[in-house]
Amino acid sequence: MDEAQLRSLTPSVLTVLVRRGADFAAAEDAVQDALVEAVRVWPADPPRDAKGWLITVAWRKFLDATRADSARRRREDRLDEEPAPGPAPGVDDTLQLYFLCAHPSLTPSSAVALTLRAVGGLTTRQIAQAYLVPEATMAQRISRAKRTVSGVRFDQPGDVATVLRVLYLVFNEGYSGDVDLVAEAIRLTRRLAAAIDHPEVAGLLALMLLHHARRAARTAPDGSLVPLAEQDRGRWDTAAIAEGVGILQAALARDQLGEFQAQAAIAALHADALTAEETDWVQIVEWYDELARLTGSPVVRLNRAVAVGEADGPRAGLAALADLDTSLPRYTAVAAHLHERDGDLDTAARLYAEAARKALDLAERDHLTRQAARLNSRRSR
Repeated sequence: MDEAQLRSLTPSVLTVLVRRGADFAAAEDAVQDALVEAVRVWPADPPRDAKGWLITVAWRKFLDATRADSARRRREDRLDEEPAPGPAPGVDDTLQLYFLCAHPSLTPSSAVALTLRAVGGLTTRQIAQAYLVPEATMAQRISRAKRTVSGVRFDQPGDVATVLRVLYLVFNEGYSGDVDLVAEAIRLTRRLAAAIDHPEVAGLLALMLLHHARRAARTAPDGSLVPLAEQDRGRWDTAAIAEGVGILQAALARDQLGEFQAQAAIAALHADALTAEETDWVQIVEWYDELARLTGSPVVRLNRAVAVGEADGPRAGLAALADLDTSLPRYTAVAAHLHERDGDLDTAARLYAEAARKALDLAERDHLTRQAARLNSRRSR
């Protein structure tokens, strides 16, 4: 069993410990210790039941840590409750664990950060990038969240909105980041949509399907990024697009608009265009206006500037961009694109090179570097 398969068992093992009364922070530490032990022991002596082995070892690790803490010696009597040997039930507890982590004692942002770290498997750096904050700030936030829930019984599940936010960020990191979490995010969102009649759950599922439908066309055979306008639309998954559009239309018909439905509507308009030139940018701008009203997000306004540049011309896009903070991620890349469309190749080349230096993702950095080189080559002719 490789490391990815091993870590896929973490949510179920963590859920068992939490259900048995372990506080979240101690349970997470115990599970991580069990994973380390598995990496050490399994190559020479693999267990017949991996999940059952992890549960047993993690519970023992938790009890060992509890006994070492004099303030928690009352928990020693739980030693007799150690899980019995034998196969563990094959139940997927991941979605329930998402709800348990969205605990009422936590703020939504802290609950999201904690869940992404403990259940989603994202690093602190990846979570910080998603939140547009320094890594040290996010590390402190996660630590505070762990302290807040330390000793708390996880018997009060959190709200749907927080769980949706976690699923959305997990999908985004899987879609564009270092770890492929897309399939897992879609699977869990499908389960949630089947269990809860909620228009925003449907909106998120539609959004995921519509974005995932374009995934095969997003990269060239050499791994380089292919911009949306240059993608081979024949490689898009039409079945996933049709499913996503159908789910979205049913959600919008309920007239309870939320941010995920608005994002899905933008994705649907891109998917509906047979060519890049046929994209309905005017309507996309209108949906970005709705999304900005719902979220107030500067990233939404940045994306809106791109849409305005397509709908009303690059000068209008640059005017929309002028109101935004220049430190926003991808601000410089957007400015480069709009300056290029406006014919200012010198400025565009300089900004593409600057954006490449700022890019954290290697594929994005390479793409921006090639854009700068392309313009510099044109200027030198």
